[in-house]
Amino acid sequence: MILSSLSLINFRIHRNTKINFSDKLNYIIGGNGQGKTTILDSIYYLCTTKSHDTKSDSDSVSFDKKEFEIKGTLKDLAENKIRILYSSADNKKHYFQDNKKISRSVEVIGKYPVVMLTPSDHSITQGYPGDRRKFIDSILSQASDTYLKILLDYNKTLRQRSSLLTQIKESRNNILFDELNAWTEKLLESGIEIIKHRQIFVDEFNEFIKESYDVIMGNNEIPGTNYSFLNDYKGTEIEKEFRKQIAEKRNEELKRTVNLVGPHRDDFIFDLNRINLRSFGSQGQHKTFQVVLRFAQFFYLKNITGKTPIFLLDDVFGELDKNRSIKISCYLREVGQAFITLTDFANMSFLKRDEKDKLMYVKNGEVSYA
Repeated sequence: MILSSLSLINFRIHRNTKINFSDKLNYIIGGNGQGKTTILDSIYYLCTTKSHDTKSDSDSVSFDKKEFEIKGTLKDLAENKIRILYSSADNKKHYFQDNKKISRSVEVIGKYPVVMLTPSDHSITQGYPGDRRKFIDSILSQASDTYLKILLDYNKTLRQRSSLLTQIKESRNNILFDELNAWTEKLLESGIEIIKHRQIFVDEFNEFIKESYDVIMGNNEIPGTNYSFLNDYKGTEIEKEFRKQIAEKRNEELKRTVNLVGPHRDDFIFDLNRINLRSFGSQGQHKTFQVVLRFAQFFYLKNITGKTPIFLLDDVFGELDKNRSIKISCYLREVGQAFITLTDFANMSFLKRDEKDKLMYVKNGEVSYA
């Protein structure tokens, strides 16, 4: 997958930006707040229909403007021209592929696989279980249409069941318990499928983590990922244990009106030499592991989908020592096309540049070339 061109109109600080990219490494250099990360986020928009950074599309409209437009040309076996238009007047976003409107994001997610490494990735290894679930689900959703549909169905069931628990607590209407039982069965059905998909994924993904870790750090440490909750159960045992835990938590769920059991409460444990990274890892180990996870995601998606993902790296090298930065710079050659933001290229002489790489500077939303 190659992104050959990008056009931004009234997208945050970019009023009218047009860029043609190299199919190798694209270095985007600029100070803080000058618009370099915005370029990466616009690419993420093209691939997923949404921002990586902001929850509301309205936050991406330039000051004193009422709409933004993103256009890009993506090439794989075929060439697709993507256009996103958002209007704050009616708070609506329109996504077009080759002038055909795409109404549902599920038709886009996974079609243009994307991997984005940012400083906020610290939450994956150091944050809450929800941060790790989000990371895992984002990979699986791009890799499998089936998983994405099951996950969306499961989340809908969670909302419906939570609402029903609230109704029961407020009304004490016994009739509602039959409805609760029905939603519980639906929760079990989709929840079990999510668990099975995650179990298979973790086993496969561990191999990609080990491979990427060896490239960057050598084989002095053995990285791993473990899936908690029902990971110790297989086949029919999953359903049996799932039902048991729901039965045990039933009264507490009714009291708190919260879904207390299911894969939405899972966690994924990262470790080095079987030592919990979150609890005992150094800052350097955490940062390295976060980089490794994104490289592993890249090669996993490439292997599963047969497509080369778009790889976005935002201000990665600033927090790494020279040795690890050199390793990562060399590793990027195996990726192909990548987009890398830097705050000061003068201090990045260790980067392995090629004559086909492209170097661009961003200042106040305007792009110039070296």
